[in-house]
Amino acid sequence: MTWDEFSSLLCGLGAESPLVRIVRIRSEKDRDVLKHFTKEQHKIRNDWLKRKRSSCSADLKTIEERDALLKQIADMFRTKER
Repeated sequence: MTWDEFSSLLCGLGAESPLVRIVRIRSEKDRDVLKHFTKEQHKIRNDWLKRKRSSCSADLKTIEERDALLKQIADMFRTKER
């Protein structure tokens, strides 16, 4: 499926479609709105935030591993003072 086709399908979704509702729940930041979420809505949002956090920490670990590798490579090419 092309991006254009996918985008047009998303644009055709109604405001109360399940996907749109879930996206709205996941992206809500207003504390007053969050206070009135049901248990199910909190679970949807918390599961999403947890998954998002674990993804970010995996990216951070990858960045740290990359930096360590680059440092090792740079050290191999440094000339030692004699």
